[in-house]
Amino acid sequence: MEHYSVAVIGSGPAGLTAALYTARADLKTLVFTGIQPGGQLTTTTEIENFPGVADGTTGPDLMVTMRKQAEKFGAVMVDEEVSSVDFKSSPLKLSVGEKKYTADVVVIATGASARWLGVPGEKELIGRGVSACATCDAFFYKGKDVAVVGGGDAAMEEALFLTKFANSVTVIHRREELRASKIMIDRAKSNPKIKFIWNTEVRNVNGALKLESITIENIKENKVTELPLDGVFVAIGHVPNTTIFKDQIEIDEKGYIVLHGESKTDVDGVFVAGDVYDHRYKQAITAAGSGCKAAIDAEKYLAGSRIA
Repeated sequence: MEHYSVAVIGSGPAGLTAALYTARADLKTLVFTGIQPGGQLTTTTEIENFPGVADGTTGPDLMVTMRKQAEKFGAVMVDEEVSSVDFKSSPLKLSVGEKKYTADVVVIATGASARWLGVPGEKELIGRGVSACATCDAFFYKGKDVAVVGGGDAAMEEALFLTKFANSVTVIHRREELRASKIMIDRAKSNPKIKFIWNTEVRNVNGALKLESITIENIKENKVTELPLDGVFVAIGHVPNTTIFKDQIEIDEKGYIVLHGESKTDVDGVFVAGDVYDHRYKQAITAAGSGCKAAIDAEKYLAGSRIA
């Protein structure tokens, strides 16, 4: 069994920042990059709101740079996905198939995955007209016509944010009534840029190099139409990547890891960072900040200091 002072599960902004800090603190650090090295940010084509990157960059380029920085200080990368963990004994145990690892401290930074529609053409156009984050990408749709798919508070927040940039925002919902809170519904319905299409589902996402239109079907009338668009934002929720941690640490009813303090879980030596607990902000910079906090707390834990 290979043993490390710190094992980081996940290689998005949260995980790589945690690894940078622990490796730089001269702690033997291992990072399991997972099946999507770099995390969700690798699906973002342009990034202009990450501090210090004045000329902008792409998601993949930013993650490559962050990985190199962590490796520069000694972090070891394993391009594998952790298949199981055992946090009920010390040292903490992690498995990648048949291979076993142990660590004094684990930082969980497995993130959350956006729920996608799962329709033809969607996957191919992610980052080229299809997005799951208005805060990240709305700027690129100045004066454009976009749609938001969903009916909850998150969808209304996306739609309202997009009105600051887009020419028009069409909310597409599969029911006759929104699931959002009354205050969010009132705000959306009172905004002149927002219109609604009810009882409708997206059947296809169309375009070659970029999004050109979506095919929608009114499920009450069985009527299929094509809606020309510059962008479509899918806002039907996120799924935290916590399956392997069930029965090991405390997880809430939505699957997010429960914080105990700033970065601790309910298990000694197990810390958490990023979207795997943060269901509100979901930004690269907030994930990186939480990775920093988890690393500092992990270092203090290993030194025997009290952690808030």
